[in-house]
Amino acid sequence: MSQPPRANLSLFWKLLAIAVGSFGFGFALVPLYNVLCSVTGYGDQAKLLQKVRAIEHPDPSRTVEVEFLTDVASAGSWEFRPEVRRIEVHPGELYTAKFWARNLTGRDMTAQAVPNISPSEVAAYFHKTECFCFRPQHFRLNEGRDMPVRFIIDPSLPKHIDVVTLAYTFFDASSRASGERH
Repeated sequence: MSQPPRANLSLFWKLLAIAVGSFGFGFALVPLYNVLCSVTGYGDQAKLLQKVRAIEHPDPSRTVEVEFLTDVASAGSWEFRPEVRRIEVHPGELYTAKFWARNLTGRDMTAQAVPNISPSEVAAYFHKTECFCFRPQHFRLNEGRDMPVRFIIDPSLPKHIDVVTLAYTFFDASSRASGERH
């Protein structure tokens, strides 16, 4: 065999190995994500509910301000906003905040809200028991709806933290939606 065809064959096998390895890595991400959730408790509804049940004594003497922010990234034209921009909460009590979303993209669409909380150290003390961010949301053309998030702030939140910001960014999830309609 001459040198160019042999080099091409070698390159073919290397590229095939990379493609197969990438495909396998994609499948490995699901169990890795589940392990991450079980270790950290993020995304694990059972563990979140256990944490909420473990909070027995709310602290009515303490007030924490929770600010809500929204943004739309790569999801096209949406109306997405919190019902109220900020609320004052007592650690240990369960609260519900509502967000409003309307699909103005001109077509049916599925979007996923990705949360961010700051300061980052608050994440261990901020427990969502219900959230529209847990799964992709399907909207018909021009459909709008309230989307709740129920949360509790652990009374053991460090005393120096008196303001928490919960921000959501809406992303286009239409290509990732697996035919589910929520």
